[in-house]
Amino acid sequence: MTNPSKSKRPYLIRAMHEWMGDNGHTPHIVIDAGVEGVTVPTEHIKDGKIILNVSHSAAHNLKLTNAGVSFRARFSGVPFDVWVPVSSVMGIYAKETGQGMIFSHGTEQPEPPDDPEEKEKLKGGRSHLKVVK
Repeated sequence: MTNPSKSKRPYLIRAMHEWMGDNGHTPHIVIDAGVEGVTVPTEHIKDGKIILNVSHSAAHNLKLTNAGVSFRARFSGVPFDVWVPVSSVMGIYAKETGQGMIFSHGTEQPEPPDDPEEKEKLKGGRSHLKVVK
């Protein structure tokens, strides 16, 4: 019997955050404010979402854990302790370029099968992609 694997989302968030910082970009995360446990200033929620600047200069005492993202920031000059569960993070992107990663909403997607025959069944035949030189 195999153990269920941990979510890839927190690892990808940390990796993208580091990559953006290394490239001098400002990382922002898009949060689904309707997810239980989200603690953000409600006056900044728009259409059920909030975009948060998680650069080290804006997000003080930033913690990117497997459970969530937490930091202290100022919103309209007022300090606020932010907590968002990892499941509420819809994406992370660089403000300057828009490059980043969007995550599927809801439960984690299952991993593809390890069995080569099962993989072939899922593929549905030959690929439509071709090598361009």
